[in-house]
Amino acid sequence: MRCTQRENVQEHSLQVAIIAHALALIKNQHFAGKLSPEKVAVQAIFHDATEVLTGDLPTPVKYFSPEIRNAYLAIEDHAVSQMLGLLPNDLRGEYAKIFGDEDAEVARIVKSADVLAAYIKCLEEESAGNHEFSRAKKAIDTKLKTLCEQPEVRYFVEHFIPSFSLTLDEISLPLEPSR
Repeated sequence: MRCTQRENVQEHSLQVAIIAHALALIKNQHFAGKLSPEKVAVQAIFHDATEVLTGDLPTPVKYFSPEIRNAYLAIEDHAVSQMLGLLPNDLRGEYAKIFGDEDAEVARIVKSADVLAAYIKCLEEESAGNHEFSRAKKAIDTKLKTLCEQPEVRYFVEHFIPSFSLTLDEISLPLEPSR
């Protein structure tokens, strides 16, 4: 889609890592979680690394059918193998652990952060007057309703999402002194 502000994989991955780290902290602090925020952040940093080789396939295409989804997963697996093959032998094992991590809870947090980042992108584009993201925002709203069943996601949405719609002037207001 046409964007008012282009975003590359590196920028997106950093935002997802920051959000995922926050979700892990929220889960641990408020909902008796036992996640490593650092592990979650590292997984999020690398969650789209294969796109350096594969490019980004639009979500509606990627999930159009099980056959396309499975084919894309095979392409991603091949891209991981290629990327690992480019590394020196002494580092390959450590990166293989990152790409091969099967921790379902960590993966769930990273996926939630990815959806939140997409939602934030929609908010930013809409606030810049770009209506091309309206349909995507509606689709993500539906995903977010389901994700908000996770208490850490609901907490993030309630406490942090409103700030992403603030103007620069609103963000720059002096903080009220604490009493």
